[in-house]
Formats: sequence, structure tokens, C-alpha cells
Amino acid sequence: MPVEVTWWGHATCTVEDSGVRVLTDPLFARRLAHLRRRRGALPPPGAWHADVALVSHLHADHLHVPSLERLAPGTRLLVPRGARRAVPALRRLVRLHVTEVAPGDVVRVHDLSVRAVPARHDGRRLPVGPHRSPALGYVLEGEARTYFAGDTGLFDTMAKEVGPVDVALLPVGGWGPSLGEGHLDAGRAAEALARLAPRSAVPVHYGTYWPIGMDAVRPHEFHTPGDEFVRRAAQRAPGVTVHRLGHGESARPEVSR
Repeated sequence: MPVEVTWWGHATCTVEDSGVRVLTDPLFARRLAHLRRRRGALPPPGAWHADVALVSHLHADHLHVPSLERLAPGTRLLVPRGARRAVPALRRLVRLHVTEVAPGDVVRVHDLSVRAVPARHDGRRLPVGPHRSPALGYVLEGEARTYFAGDTGLFDTMAKEVGPVDVALLPVGGWGPSLGEGHLDAGRAAEALARLAPRSAVPVHYGTYWPIGMDAVRPHEFHTPGDEFVRRAAQRAPGVTVHRLGHGESARPEVSR
């Protein structure tokens, strides 16, 4: 069965591989604090179904407890090490099988292996929170090797830590008028693509949420990262096929196996 990737918006994707359904950073909210969903319908209830859900780090737009509560009983949930201490609300997810992981850990889900890899990003729940957890990416290995980067900046050992992959799901933007340390914009994501050299890529983490009242502030930061990534990727990694998906759209990337 071909590998299929569906982008639901922000960092939320479904990856289907080897009969296993993987959901990344589930976020099913119209509004989150000062953010409002500006593009794409909310994912339908069918998107809530997964064999395993992955949380890359503790920021509320990636670890959203109300969205995790919608997952079916028995769903496996992988979270960064220390997450339950830093986010006590996770303890009420008693219907899910929650496992804390750190870089290098491998979890088997039927015929798919999930390996946690490092990310360069602030892993705390709050900017001044006392409890730290590692920010993670994940590599899924089944019929394909798929890298979900979570939220990360470039780092020197990225290609070594991630290893060979067929598909890269890379963040290319954010939800504000600027991106700080520990993030990829379209240009840095294209550089990551050149280092990783997958066969295919899907840009994520842009064009979904935007701060309320900031519609007129540098709107290009919201609208254009996907197209800009396509342009930059063609320059830096011309051999990589980029699937620029709309919200709710799917692709079946080419794999080497």
C-alpha cells in the first residue's frame, strides 16, 4: 500500500504507512489563546482516528490537551520525556496509552517503527516554565522512512541524527509576523531539505493560525511561506519533489523501496 500524507493544517498531519495511521501534533481548535484559525476547515472526525499520535514538544499549539481528548480510547500517544510533569492535564488522558520518549528511543507500532530524534527548539511548556522537556522530531519507518520535524531550527547534526529518509514534513513558517530562534522559515527549510536529501517533501506549520487583530501586520508571513518554500527548494534541492498541499489534501510521495 502506498504511503499517504494528509495535511490538516499547522503541524497536524496524518501519515498512513504499513497499515498504521500516525497523527502528528493534533490540533483541532478554531481558536487557541490569541490565535484564530484563518484558513482551512477544522479536520473532520475521521482525522481524529489514529493508531499512534506524536507530540513534538510542549507548546500549546503542538500539545493541545482538548484535541488529544478526542482521540479514541486505546490510541498510543508519544510525548517528550517529562511532559506529564510539565503538563499535569496529560494525567487525565487515562483512555490513551501515553509513553514518554527522548531522542534515540524507538517504539514499535504494529509493522511501523517510530524513532524520536532531536530538534532545535525550546521544549518548555511556558517561556519561563521551570520544567524542561526535549523538543523532538520523529522518523517513521515502514514502507517508507518519513521524517516529521515538529518545530525546529537548523542544527549541524540534523542529517546525521535523522538519517536517510524518503519523505520530509518540514515547518516553513509560523503563526506570527516574525520567526525567532529555533524555527525554520522557507529559506532555512530549503537548506534543511538540501542536507536531508529526501525524495519528497511536504511543507507544514504555516497558513493556518494567525493572531487575532494582526490581519494587516505583514500578512505575507501568513500567506506565502508554502509558495516560497517551493521556490527555494527548487534552487537548493532540485531533485526533491515538493507536495504543497492545501488543508485537508493528501499526497502519495514516491519512495525508494
